Amino acid sequence: MIIIFIIIALLLAGAIAWFFDNEKNNFARWFSLISLASLLLFFIYDTLFVAQTFTTFTPLVRFAWIKTFNIEFALALDNLSIILVILTLFLALICVLVSWHEIKTKIGFYYFNLLAAIAGIIGVFTAIDMFLFFFFWEIMLLPMTAIIAIWGHEQRHFAAIKFFIFTQISSLIMLIAIIAMAYLYQQQFGQLSFYYHDWQKLTLDSSMSFYLMLGFFIAFAVKLPSVPFHSWLPDAHTQAPTAGSVLLAGVLLKTGAYGLIRFVILLFPQASQEFAPVAITLGVVSVLYGAKMAFAQQDFKRLVAYSSISHMGFVMLALFAFNAVAYQGAVLTMVAHGLSSAAMFSMAGMIYSRIHTRSLAQMGGFWQSAPRMGGFALAFAAAAFGLPGLANFVGEFLSLAGSFSAHPIAVMFAALGLIGSAIYGMYLFQNSFQGPIKHTIADFSKRETLVAASLLFLLVFIGLFPNTVLQKIRIEQKISVQKASEQKISQQFVVQNINKLVMATPATIGRKDNE
Repeated sequence: MIIIFIIIALLLAGAIAWFFDNEKNNFARWFSLISLASLLLFFIYDTLFVAQTFTTFTPLVRFAWIKTFNIEFALALDNLSIILVILTLFLALICVLVSWHEIKTKIGFYYFNLLAAIAGIIGVFTAIDMFLFFFFWEIMLLPMTAIIAIWGHEQRHFAAIKFFIFTQISSLIMLIAIIAMAYLYQQQFGQLSFYYHDWQKLTLDSSMSFYLMLGFFIAFAVKLPSVPFHSWLPDAHTQAPTAGSVLLAGVLLKTGAYGLIRFVILLFPQASQEFAPVAITLGVVSVLYGAKMAFAQQDFKRLVAYSSISHMGFVMLALFAFNAVAYQGAVLTMVAHGLSSAAMFSMAGMIYSRIHTRSLAQMGGFWQSAPRMGGFALAFAAAAFGLPGLANFVGEFLSLAGSFSAHPIAVMFAALGLIGSAIYGMYLFQNSFQGPIKHTIADFSKRETLVAASLLFLLVFIGLFPNTVLQKIRIEQKISVQKASEQKISQQFVVQNINKLVMATPATIGRKDNE
């Protein structure tokens, strides 16, 4: 019941913040902050210290919702969803802190939208009924659009409309695939079902499986985003308020990667493997294109936005390598990028609040007047280009190492993206904190130091102790061994006599299963 409690609590907290908002005091801010902190601590305590081990994606809450169509309200947890829910709640706290003084109008309504978006995202990570999943998918998009359109910058309406159009068109394609899957289940079993594990019992011919997989893939590739579905992202990031950018890059993009893992690969393993060369090509192109475009930018936030496209390209490459080490790298990259991108966008917002421009041409010499800010900026730039000892390095190293055996040429090209990230990372730092002094700015406040220090601590901690995350990465594979072998799935994906793919720690990769 913990997940349904958190979702309801988020929506209720948002409504209270809105209803009792008084712009003359900080009620909405403090109430949202305390609510999120309490929910984060409660969730960590319940899932990591009290409850059973969540090694399978089995429902914790399941009851009939729309009986006519056999739609259920079913929420589940496994280790993957636990990691992403913790990341979501933590970055939600960061969103509240970075928007403390930035949001000055309709404050209560702003926090209602922020908490509603968080509730929708958590629903996406935990829904096990596909209609409910789509319901939460839409819930998270609407308040995110409002955040961009109402509290964004000068071109906010254009960016919000573009974001909405891209996501809604891709969502419609996914909805068609969801309805088709429910219909096919009815044809084979005599009743409609939107339940995830029921769908894994379906027998689909190769062409039907491929087209249905493609319907899901497009929706998730848009959200990732992958080239050529990426053009909404730079505009949305540039025009969104700081918290909107943190939420977009830190969490919303991860829903696309999560969908690829949970639904594309695990529901359609045969079609996914056939499609892998295309997906890997898109991943490599995203890595290189994102790095190249990042270096060409003069807008701080736009540069970081393109860097996100590059980093998520590593995730696409690793997921379609069908390798346990690569999967570990993909999930760890999702977490690391969530933290590092949140840090970079927070830094962009803090600089903008001081000089009221995002142009790198108007920046320079900040280190002289704000050395504490400069130190954090250097550390975050190092994290972005994968400095050893920080979380991004481990994730991208595992992604490339795991993918190399099956796709060495693709990995060699993708590795060039690491060089590109070092170039644009140092370019960003040099243009803003080194060189001639163009502005004298105030150093970090206590609140800003708290934001930066908490993000840096996690980046360093995960970078030095990656097994704290890697030990939790376990993905349920409910397709039967017999059916999988009929479809000739890679033996890296199916192990004899077990029906789940375990993403083990590096020490256990390659160990034979004798069960």
